Amino acid sequence: MSLALKAYRLATRLFEPLAPRLLDARVKQGKEDARRVDERLGIAGVARPDGALIWLHGVSVGETLSLLPVVERARAARPDLAILVTSGTLTSAQILSRRLPPGVIHQFAPIDGPAATAAFLDHWRPSLGVFVESELWPNLILAARDRGIPLALASARITQKSSDGWARFPAAARQLLGAFDRILPQDAASAARLQSLGGRVDGEVNLKLAGGPLPHDAAAFTALSAAIGDRPVVVAASTHEGEELALVRALDHLADRLCLILVPRHPERAAAIAQALTRDGYAHAQRSLGQPLTGETDLYIADTLGEMGLFLRLADVVVMGGSFGPALGLDPVGGHNPLEPARLSKPTVAGPDCSNWASVTHSLVQAGGLAIAASLSDLPGLVAPLLADPALARAMGENGRRAAAEAGSGVDVLWTAISPLLPAAPARKARQ
Repeated sequence: MSLALKAYRLATRLFEPLAPRLLDARVKQGKEDARRVDERLGIAGVARPDGALIWLHGVSVGETLSLLPVVERARAARPDLAILVTSGTLTSAQILSRRLPPGVIHQFAPIDGPAATAAFLDHWRPSLGVFVESELWPNLILAARDRGIPLALASARITQKSSDGWARFPAAARQLLGAFDRILPQDAASAARLQSLGGRVDGEVNLKLAGGPLPHDAAAFTALSAAIGDRPVVVAASTHEGEELALVRALDHLADRLCLILVPRHPERAAAIAQALTRDGYAHAQRSLGQPLTGETDLYIADTLGEMGLFLRLADVVVMGGSFGPALGLDPVGGHNPLEPARLSKPTVAGPDCSNWASVTHSLVQAGGLAIAASLSDLPGLVAPLLADPALARAMGENGRRAAAEAGSGVDVLWTAISPLLPAAPARKARQ
């Protein structure tokens, strides 16, 4: 083991006894689930099923949602497998509780202390572990390798900054990356960085490009659609601080009786959004408070979790948030997944900052399914024609849907790469 990894293991062993106290403090801050906080110490909340078990891990909402198509593929290809999904945030756990199929287990990932990781692995004894994006926790990875558990790093993304940081500890980077039986980066840049750190690359997979349309509650859709009536609807999806008020101002007089639905990326910001709208004289309704969307509601704050599919379906045009930061003098976010509205055939406009989705954005723009507003002043000129011409909007939405379908083959590539690492399926008993 490299000197850096030995030092890391010693430090985490020394500080791990403080973990329960720190976790209790996080519970009080609302950052951990009080009922399940022991899972962070590797203490399982449920029994392990019999047989082979595949373990899928992602940190937050985006990573864990990208695993849902893998879950479906594993269930279809290997119904004998038990499936465990781990994540590290409350929001991801709340969403997965609604999105995971029955029988699939969710647990909070253990902290990266030697005792917690050992307890976790001793209980679950996975037949294969799949880490998504950039999760390189040394104790967890090396303990799994010591137990002979095959590992895959899928849809791996590593920034230049992270690569430079790991390059300071080349032996540690080589050892950690060498613990993976398969490494499948999500783009060529990440592949080159991982190879420079000693990783062996086995192909490219971007799981965030995979998946079908987001789910929705049909009864809620019917009720909201009836309340909106024939008014045009613009949905500002996954907005960030500073964007909401700017988008409201930009689209305020775009169309008569326009219904603008704001879906903040972080619903806990809804109170601040409402306060800013009230201060500037904008009447609004807030979903989490039970305030109804009526025929008179021009602004609706959709501050609930897991309902993006519902609001995208209501949209005539979607404006992607997280993409206007630099245009407003704010820190860049890099944009959010434009495939979500594209899969629902929704014409979509994004701001100039789509760096997190550069290749996807390029493909959608080339296909005619996405338009880019260089600034907020350009936004009305892109949205207005789509609201005025339903045929134009439908054509743009269909272009986006076709491009999204072409982008989503990553699950097949991943399954082909990892399925040989799994134990053979049990032989079926012959019928008597």
